[in-house]
Amino acid sequence: MTKPAKSPAKSAVSMPGAATDPARPGLERIPNYRSGPLPGVDLDLRDNLNLWGAPPRAMAAVRGAAESLVRSYPSTNAVELSATIAEAAGIDPSEVVAGCGSDDVIDACFRAVASPGERVAHADPTFSMVPILARLNGLEPVAVPLMRDGAADVDALLATGARVIYLCSPNNPTGSVTPDADIRRLVERAPGVVLIDTAYAEFAAGTDWRAEAVAMGKVLVTRTFSKAWGLAGLRVGYGVGSAALVDAVSKARGPYKVSALAELAAVTALREDGDWMLRTSREAIDARERLAAALRGRPGVRVHDSRGNFLLLEVADRAVELAARFQSRGIGVRALPGLTGYGDTLRIGVAPWEQLERVVAVAEELWP
Repeated sequence: MTKPAKSPAKSAVSMPGAATDPARPGLERIPNYRSGPLPGVDLDLRDNLNLWGAPPRAMAAVRGAAESLVRSYPSTNAVELSATIAEAAGIDPSEVVAGCGSDDVIDACFRAVASPGERVAHADPTFSMVPILARLNGLEPVAVPLMRDGAADVDALLATGARVIYLCSPNNPTGSVTPDADIRRLVERAPGVVLIDTAYAEFAAGTDWRAEAVAMGKVLVTRTFSKAWGLAGLRVGYGVGSAALVDAVSKARGPYKVSALAELAAVTALREDGDWMLRTSREAIDARERLAAALRGRPGVRVHDSRGNFLLLEVADRAVELAARFQSRGIGVRALPGLTGYGDTLRIGVAPWEQLERVVAVAEELWP
């Protein structure tokens, strides 16, 4: 009986991609954003949230939501939310684009208006996701240091010739603002699109750039429901601009980015929880100023003026150590070592004063 032929020897050549990094070139330069609970922390002040709670009528609406909202797809473009935002801002719904948090809208804007290889100019320091989102879209982030007073250096931003200029005011993590006159000059002279991030606008008196963005044509103004509105877990943000710009951003963003429950909560909050938002924002401002007064003048720490719902503290090469000291007392603060122009810093979000008294107690230990 003829023996069956032997199977051919296995090739020493690996299957395509089997032993190689599957990520595209350049992705190794991009950090993987990670955040989570800190062991032993019961007062977490790292994320600039509304620690007065969530909007009560919005929460009631979510609890009473129909089953159909969960088992069906949401609106492709958050139509009801866009209409509600437009009504509140005095613009047309075609001039509003909503997304999964304002960072989703920022990401889509970069992709919509800039081609791979073009530049995104931004202040440094600013919202940490901006250079990451730029690189993820194949763009080159160009960091421009803030001026000594914390305002954006408009002339230096313009000198980059960037296709997109990102400006956060009030700025995160510094809490500083860029004067209106400088922002207008930036918009007038920018060669491309200007994205004005106003995530902390509810905590600062000043111009509502949403009202002017449409007429400016090449400006997108973003806002979020994660801060003053207390809906961070539902991930809702939006941008306002000309209908042509909003249409482009909407295309780049893709459909179904705002879940049905998130849209229900945001719409209800805008329609029924405005007084709650204003009250808690005022309390956050009061708590910010009270905490600043309690910390200011202590040796070893410099407290910067802020128009956000947080404070930035310079702490002379001790950021990580001091954050650990706060954590040992059950308090989470954000350590930002080596911050451009500031050195080692801590960012501390605000909360009701009876909770912030714990921060002051730790400060007494650290900076008597």
